[in-house]
Amino acid sequence: MNIFNKKLVAILLSSSTLLMNMNSDAAEPTSIAQHKQVAGFYQYPLGHTQITALLDGTNYLSPAIFKGIPAAEVTRILKKYYADQAKGVQTSVNAFLVNTGSGLVLVDSGSSSCNGPNFGSVIKNMKTAGYQPEQVDTILLTHLHPDHVCGISTKGTANFPNATVYTSEAEANYWLNPQQLSKLPKDQQPRFKQIAEKIQQALQPYQSHKRFKTFKYGDTLKGFEVMNTSGHTPGHASFAFSSGHEKIVFIGDIVHSHSIQFDQPQTAIDFDTDAKKAVQTRLAQFARLAKNGQAVAAPHLPFPGIGHIYSADGKHYQWIPVHFKD
Repeated sequence: MNIFNKKLVAILLSSSTLLMNMNSDAAEPTSIAQHKQVAGFYQYPLGHTQITALLDGTNYLSPAIFKGIPAAEVTRILKKYYADQAKGVQTSVNAFLVNTGSGLVLVDSGSSSCNGPNFGSVIKNMKTAGYQPEQVDTILLTHLHPDHVCGISTKGTANFPNATVYTSEAEANYWLNPQQLSKLPKDQQPRFKQIAEKIQQALQPYQSHKRFKTFKYGDTLKGFEVMNTSGHTPGHASFAFSSGHEKIVFIGDIVHSHSIQFDQPQTAIDFDTDAKKAVQTRLAQFARLAKNGQAVAAPHLPFPGIGHIYSADGKHYQWIPVHFKD
């Protein structure tokens, strides 16, 4: 074989090897892994204070639990908001940590493990935000449903060992009174008993150390004015807080959906103890908050659950999420 033929063979072999490598690369493309969402906390400045929204988790509600509204109307509203309907109506569970400069006040606490594996991130997100549970000195509960109270303890141990827990006197009397069960219709008793047991377990470590107290509507605790927003539960409360010239209202569960119940605020939800009163409370508070323009913090609106309520006609409302602040 002459020199020319040897060079030709070498070139052909090299080309063949290159093609094989290219085919091999095409058959096994490099896979780039996806990653989880970043930690669920958001720092919101209010006057001289800092509010940290803490995500406990998200879940999906059946459209059927929204009362007095046709299924077709629910679908129309969700489409208008580009809300994913594949799993139901998405809802968040949020808690709010207020750094007053002299103390840390936690408004609601999330559901921990009471409502399943999608929840229980409040403490993790609090630590990621730079705070420790031991620093919290006050916990204000809008009401005692498990998705607001269960986060305060784990298996009989207080998650916030230096905090005093507060809820309304009317709320405590309803859920913690052993005689309340017998006052309810038979068909409501199993559900009530299940909820009440979770509440009692969550509160027990604080009660045993005399760190559970009640308030009345109109009281002021740590600068938080207690407002009567009963209906969703018999002793439901909201909290108004001011710093400098700014004001925010922690509204609790007067609303559960940023789409359905803003478009149709007369729509009750299955969790309401008194549906008629819950709707009356929502309509009154929506009108007041839209007129006055103060910021709102809501545990079940899309994280971070802070924003404003807007109305063009006083009948239909819109949720305006907070604009990002750095």
